Amino acid sequence: MKKTVLTFGLISGAILAAMMMATLPFVNHVDTSRGYILGYTTIVLGSLFIFFGIRSYRENVAGGRLTFGRGFAVGILIALISSACYVATWEVIYYNFMPNFVDDYNAHMIEKARAAGASPAELEKKKREAEDFKRMYSNPLINVGMTFLEPFPVELVFTLASAGILRRKAAAQTA
Repeated sequence: MKKTVLTFGLISGAILAAMMMATLPFVNHVDTSRGYILGYTTIVLGSLFIFFGIRSYRENVAGGRLTFGRGFAVGILIALISSACYVATWEVIYYNFMPNFVDDYNAHMIEKARAAGASPAELEKKKREAEDFKRMYSNPLINVGMTFLEPFPVELVFTLASAGILRRKAAAQTA
């Protein structure tokens, strides 16, 4: 199981990391909503390797049999490795290439609220929320946790679906 989990977890994580690095030069040239679409499309693409990993385990290690629990265990381990690669890549990018990310993100959110016609009181509230976010995100544990929560829920859904779809009982033995 270890080889399958490591192989597919690292492939999935490499896809997420490579796309994050590849899009870095375009960060200031793509609007936020398109960036979210591209980011989550990449996460879905990387998450497909959870399915492939569980299937590989079933066919190559488990002799064609797979319980939901074992499929879930394989899938969640792949997801954890993939998410760890995603987080590690973000931490490198954040601290080395985008140290003003939080300030830029906060300015964008305030401007978006202003463009939507927010009242002065609402804008002031948004500014306070932005400062709270900046303070919170400066804590490395919260930074890592929030980054982990970007790909992991998608990968969890893929794990549950894949474990359910790929489960297979032992073939009936003829006497």
